[in-house]
Amino acid sequence: MARRTETSAATLTDVARHAGVSLATASRALNGSSRVVRPDLAARVQESARVLEYRADPSAQAMARGRTTVVGLLVTTISDPYFSSIAAGVMQAAEERGLVVTLAATGGDPARELEHVTALRAQRATAIIIAGSRHSTGDGAADPLAAALTGFRDSGGRVAVVSQQRLPASTLVVDNRDGAHRLAAELGGLGYRRFGVLAGPPGLLTSEDRLDGFRAGLESVGLPLTSERVLHVPFTRDGGHAGALEVVERGWDVDCLFAVNDVMAVGAMAALRERGVTVPDRMAVAGFDDIETLRDVTPALTTVRLPLEQIGRDAVDLALTAADDGDVRVERVRGEVVLRGSTPER
Repeated sequence: MARRTETSAATLTDVARHAGVSLATASRALNGSSRVVRPDLAARVQESARVLEYRADPSAQAMARGRTTVVGLLVTTISDPYFSSIAAGVMQAAEERGLVVTLAATGGDPARELEHVTALRAQRATAIIIAGSRHSTGDGAADPLAAALTGFRDSGGRVAVVSQQRLPASTLVVDNRDGAHRLAAELGGLGYRRFGVLAGPPGLLTSEDRLDGFRAGLESVGLPLTSERVLHVPFTRDGGHAGALEVVERGWDVDCLFAVNDVMAVGAMAALRERGVTVPDRMAVAGFDDIETLRDVTPALTTVRLPLEQIGRDAVDLALTAADDGDVRVERVRGEVVLRGSTPER
């Protein structure tokens, strides 16, 4: 075979010829297919691709599966920096692969998620990524959304979920319980003894996991958290604001208020400031996520840092590397406790 020049790129035909296989076999080995390539032939094709420095075209890979180059990303909301940061990571990783991302906000409504999955399935998207907390009801195997995702995967589509493992798809699971547990123990170690929690709506698993982990972390250092010191409010900035106002109105005797996400914590800090409750002198505040917006918050907010953009990138990798045989993988993401000015040592 003639030697390639430095400016010429190896084609799939070059790889097939070098490996001594048909073009169809080379395509199946490198671009993915429901038809299985014999291991020895797949190895020869992979070696030839390495020697020739062949780079697969994601567009060709998608077309080989009869699909477009679209990746559908479904998030709960685009107004929360948690989701916009994940979306940024998804878009970066997709662009590097020559793929295009379509973004939809579902409000966490399974019916709206189902509508978008159905549309993406009809459009023959190459992958679907869903980011957002599941609920304690309605996520079983018989759920219509689960059935739609299974049908999409069975037809050759790829799926990844950033959430709890409640859907039939490879999943990135944020270890919410562990992060909240370690945060509570750290706050107890700083000298805080009287805690209140602004939790999200009942049934929202992210909120429940963080609340349960925080309570267990306090118990591990001998501190109680009674149900009377937990408020369930919307999982938003305004929910945190309203919750903190209620804390003040009820006259809660707490020295540290934990909001189960950062946007709630930011809203709570604003409400406390409006009511003349200084943070952290009269009440410390902590959150969870470490969203980018915190750069402009004073005092700086103690939180549990999650690598949000990397989570988005990893979700793309998880979706696109899913096996054709439908194998489902679960990967866990661990947060890092970050202590800042909103919770100084007592």
